Amino acid sequence: MDATRQRFLMCRPTYFAVDYAINPWMDPTAPVDADLAIRQWEQLRRTYLDLGHEVELVEPVAGLPDMVFAANGGTVIDGKAMAVQFRDPQRADEAPAYRAWFEAAGFEMYDPKHVNEGEGDVLLVGDHLLAGTGFRTAHASHAQLQEVFGYPVITMQLVDPRFYHLDTALTVLDERTVAYLPEAFSPGSRAVLRRLFPDAIHATMADAEVLGLNAVSDGRHVVLPAQATDLAAKLRDRGYETIGIDLSELRKAGGGPKCCTLRLRQGKASK
Repeated sequence: MDATRQRFLMCRPTYFAVDYAINPWMDPTAPVDADLAIRQWEQLRRTYLDLGHEVELVEPVAGLPDMVFAANGGTVIDGKAMAVQFRDPQRADEAPAYRAWFEAAGFEMYDPKHVNEGEGDVLLVGDHLLAGTGFRTAHASHAQLQEVFGYPVITMQLVDPRFYHLDTALTVLDERTVAYLPEAFSPGSRAVLRRLFPDAIHATMADAEVLGLNAVSDGRHVVLPAQATDLAAKLRDRGYETIGIDLSELRKAGGGPKCCTLRLRQGKASK
């Protein structure tokens, strides 16, 4: 297995908190250790750098505690960036902050016509896009994704509110392989996944409940929550190298490694 060097966008959790509840993971009455969240995030960033990846940073904005979840800031493929439109007003002001970063970085910009929460619900696998819907990103946005990026879009219907974004229920391991939680998808979507990925790795509910599928792969190394031990073992059995990261504080807002990481695809990545 060959690792492909990646370029990522991240946002330091300087203002991280759980001040509201917009998904089942969030409990504003539970204590949050903001300093621990920063240390855990720094470990994730250092892991990417140690693996040889490039990490860009967007400036955090006071009053936007979920801005750390950079995957929701946009979708970037082949040098094109589609900005986002959040479902919930609490996150709405993240969209222009990320859009401004993409524009300054020189990406060709497109604005969403419908609710679209970025790479949280849009995953590139080989030559097609898997696009989630059911809780956040509107199904109507999938047609625009196809028009902008020119990849066939396959709709994935999510049915469990705990797995409210596609990247909490499915992770892309390489151009041909995924891991996913079957129970997170509708019967029709499960059938499509079986047809597309007959050799997929199936995660257990126990691993999904620690956001084990919210992982980042470069084709060889898989960075995933340290608590997802069964999934890590399955990945190693398939030949992947796993790196467990403890992001337990950020999980209190429903996020893991992938939520914190937006892939910047300028074009064909280098091996």
